[in-house]
Formats: sequence, structure tokens, C-alpha cells
Amino acid sequence: MSAPFSIRPFGFDEIFEVAVPLPQEGDGDDLRLRLAVLEAELALLRTDAQAELARTRAEAFAAGLAQAQGEQQVALLAAVDALHAAVEGVEDQMAAIAADAAQEAGVVAHAAAELLAGHALAAAPATAVDAAIGRALRQVARGQEVQVVVHPDLVDAVEDLIATRQAADRRRLHLSALGDPQLAPGDAHVRWDTGGIVLDAAARAAAVRAAMADLLPD
Repeated sequence: MSAPFSIRPFGFDEIFEVAVPLPQEGDGDDLRLRLAVLEAELALLRTDAQAELARTRAEAFAAGLAQAQGEQQVALLAAVDALHAAVEGVEDQMAAIAADAAQEAGVVAHAAAELLAGHALAAAPATAVDAAIGRALRQVARGQEVQVVVHPDLVDAVEDLIATRQAADRRRLHLSALGDPQLAPGDAHVRWDTGGIVLDAAARAAAVRAAMADLLPD
């Protein structure tokens, strides 16, 4: 037969006492020291974060500035190249305009010279012949005979010129005028024994055109 047992009610309202260690003297200083260390580390982390942020911003700004400067330099070089090309184009145009102007000026000058020469020949066809006679007299010896051959229409005018020269010169001038229908009015052959002078209007015009060959168009 089993042993008898008894049941006792559990006391729920019993109070258990737990031993809580009380802070000892000096523990507050350790806490304050640890807190100060943590605050210092936090401040250091904040400083590092701010420095890293500032460095990142500076690098980004420098990169943007370098890119902008590069783009600006490329644009500037392109503008300079375009300006050089424009200047070269203007220079070429100015050179072409100057060449055209020079040719036109040459044509005008030649036309004016021929016009003036033709007008002078029409007004006084014997003037050039008289100038040639003067040059001949300065070259020939005293008493040497000089023949002046001109177009028949100019014989009388040349004889008048010879008479005028003879009247103004004390020495005897051996000058005579002869007609040659093959000579153009204004042309002349002034001849003497040791030389002569040839006046050829066509040759003079050719000489003028040759001298202005660089200015006249082909």
C-alpha cells in the first residue's frame, strides 16, 4: 500500500528578493569616460563624412569644370578655324577683285592712250614727225643732208615745219620732205647717211600693249 501524500496550495503572492548590485563608487566616472569616447568617435565620424562629401563635391566640380573647359576649347578652336577659313576666302576674293580691277585699269589705260594718240594724230599728224626731226638734228653733223619721208598728205605740213626750223636756226639745214603713199599718216622715216629714225604708229601701239601685257586680258 502506497504512502500517503498531501497537497499544499502554491502561494502566488509570495515575494522573491533578487540581489541587484548597486553601483559602486567610481562606476560613474567610467560611464562618463565611455560616453565621452563615444561622442568623440561620433564627432570624428561626422567630420570624416563631411570631408568625404566635400572631397566628392570638389572632384565632381573639377570634373565638370574640366569638361566645360574642354568643350569651350573645342568650340573656340572650331571658331578660330572657321575665322581663318573666312579670312582666307576674303583674301582670295580680294585678290581676284584686285586682279580684275588691274586688268580693267590696264584696258582703260590702253584705250585712253590709243584714244589720245589717235586724237593727237588727227589734230596734228606732223607733230611726231617734227619731234623726230629735232632728234635727228641733234645727232647729225653740220651740213649733213637729212630726208624726211612721210605720207604724201603730210609733205606740205612737214615742209612748213622745216621752214619754221630754218628760220629759227642760223645754220643751213639740209632738210627735205619726200612723200611715200605706203606710209600711214603720222608715220615717218627720217634718214641720213649714218643713221635714221623710224616712226611707226602700229609699232608704238604694239610696244604699249606688250608693256601692259600683264594687265591686259588675253
